[in-house]
Amino acid sequence: MTTTTGTTTTTGAFGTARTRVEGREKVTGAARYAGDIPLPDLAHGWMVLSTVARGRISAVESEPVLAMPGVLAVIHHENAPRVNLDYMGMIGKPDPILGVFQSDRVPFMGWPVALVLAERPEQAREAAEALVVRYDQEPHDIGFTSGHPDMYTPPDSPFGPAVASKGDVEAELAASAFVVDSEYTTPEEHHNPMEPHAATAHWDAGRLEVFDSNQGSTMVAAELAQIFSLDAESVRVRSEHVGGGFGSKTTRPHQVAAAMAATVLHRPVRVVMTRRQMFSTIGYRSPTAQRVRLGADDSGRLRALDHRSECVTSTVHEFIERSATVARVMYDADAHYTSDRVVRLDVPSPTFMRAPGEAPGSFALECAMDELAEKTGIDPIELRVRNEPDRGPVSGLPFSSRNLVACYEEGARRFGWADRDPRPGVRREGRWLLGTGMAAASFHSGAGPSTAAVTAEADGTFTVRINAADIGTGARTAINLIAADALAVDPERVRVVMADSDLGPAMLAGGSMGTRSWAWAVAIAVSELRERLALGGDIPPEGITARSDTTEAIGALANKERHSFGAQFAEVAVDVTSGEVRVRRMLGIFAAGRIVNPLTARNQLVGGMIWGISMALHEEAVRDRASGGLVSPDLAGYHFAANADVPIVEADWVDDPDPDDPVGIKGVGEVGIVGAAAAISNAVWHATGVRHRNLPIRPDRVLSAGTNVPEPGHAG
Repeated sequence: MTTTTGTTTTTGAFGTARTRVEGREKVTGAARYAGDIPLPDLAHGWMVLSTVARGRISAVESEPVLAMPGVLAVIHHENAPRVNLDYMGMIGKPDPILGVFQSDRVPFMGWPVALVLAERPEQAREAAEALVVRYDQEPHDIGFTSGHPDMYTPPDSPFGPAVASKGDVEAELAASAFVVDSEYTTPEEHHNPMEPHAATAHWDAGRLEVFDSNQGSTMVAAELAQIFSLDAESVRVRSEHVGGGFGSKTTRPHQVAAAMAATVLHRPVRVVMTRRQMFSTIGYRSPTAQRVRLGADDSGRLRALDHRSECVTSTVHEFIERSATVARVMYDADAHYTSDRVVRLDVPSPTFMRAPGEAPGSFALECAMDELAEKTGIDPIELRVRNEPDRGPVSGLPFSSRNLVACYEEGARRFGWADRDPRPGVRREGRWLLGTGMAAASFHSGAGPSTAAVTAEADGTFTVRINAADIGTGARTAINLIAADALAVDPERVRVVMADSDLGPAMLAGGSMGTRSWAWAVAIAVSELRERLALGGDIPPEGITARSDTTEAIGALANKERHSFGAQFAEVAVDVTSGEVRVRRMLGIFAAGRIVNPLTARNQLVGGMIWGISMALHEEAVRDRASGGLVSPDLAGYHFAANADVPIVEADWVDDPDPDDPVGIKGVGEVGIVGAAAAISNAVWHATGVRHRNLPIRPDRVLSAGTNVPEPGHAG
């Protein structure tokens, strides 16, 4: 519907629920993913990964494999083209795993050691499984424990300092009326996007072209150019459709292997990772061991907040799961201390995974706040409200906006929190103990420099060109609505072209920054285009194009604390005789800026909350200390929430536009998982009277912990 008010025409596109513009393509199978692109004379590569956790390759017995039907070549450290890893990428120094087949050194089980190339994927797989690789094995250490003797404090990085503090924590704890001192652990967790990682590479007129499944073609193209010592213009990366990423689909070894193989064979090559291979080559969330100490006065006001987290990285690349960072934002206290420490082990490198840092960090912090509420006798929501900061608790910076209290209030009203009896174990339903819990959430809201072009076509339509990535979030639809709203036209008149590095640099789909960054660039380009169209005159056949670059505008932003916030509520049922924990309902209320498309935004938030159910009750990757590898690295052994595990899950939001953003957007991609596991864990305590500080809350842990509430008919 189009309406006119005064001289301003609006379409109502922004903020209306719209189905995905590519939805029909996806449900009919017409959407093409990286493993679907047809190319003539296509060869297929199959990765061979190390079967030892530490050592050196002593031999690659490729001759028998080369005699197998259809096999074209075996690339390994003795014959692979040399590559360059001496560069600084968009997110830091590259992980050495990108330097595939460059050395005989093996730093962990699952390290790429060879690529078998064949005419058909079945031939490549059979040959890869037959390839014998011999090793000189060395002792390995994969055992992560709190206080590991090799734990160290990493240097500061662009993501923030490893240690931040103010005041005297020990003195404030000593003077506190109430003290919580608890330790929490979270396990190794894996991304498992629906679409496996895949890349198809070929050379076209001296130019490397890659069809890839990634979260940002700008980044992947730039890194491939660096790795192969090419001019930036000599690499083109396209990602028509991407079936999920969650932080894992950046530059990975399969892309390098495909490009390398295309160079060796002088023909197109496709490499698709198997599900099992993805467990060691695409990154994961590090396990954490966290200690939280809270000290409060008689009124529940925090005097001390001490959050210390430890995590794992590989021996070849440093990645820090910054779990303590969330505490620097959430609550005020007279004294703050937060630190993230790490130990190098013979394991694959962890990486960004949905809400990195905040997801495991919020579990520890929000459970500790619930423990403090229990000790003080203050309602968990009221306790949090009493400790609301008016500025960044550690940074001292103003918040761009912070409507967290409104989330508490709306969530409490809709969840029925006022009817909650705070005593644990008082609600029963047959064999089930019932409980409710809540937790707060936050996730950083940033923006990255991006470019965009908007063309007014001669036929009255508009074309938006931006190198955004739609990883299943509905980004195409969001950009369509943003552009239509800015142009004051119906969305049907706007076409979006995206996910092609030739379109110019743009922010990747990560850190909940994608839509905000792209919207900013589109808004500026549309503003310029409208000025040019206002001058009048006919539109030429090639159209009129306006371009934007937000680098200067984003660089000029005032230094503030910018975050999306939320309040999570959960109701659980626990059977302590079987160990079952069932989440009956969840509600999340969020303050996440202006909502572009309620349909896809709610999808993102609910998806994050369901992931929180997985995190609380199911997800856990277990490493075998003898071999150094994962036990059952597949979806049979690594369980996550399925339809049967998902109850009533509702997500909504309060009004929260960002005044410093031209479109008012923040981000919804990651805040939905933050606090979700804590809300469930707090609900389990409310049901049973037992605190579970180690995730996941497995049936065996419930059985061994029992309950601290009396049986019906017995005195407490």
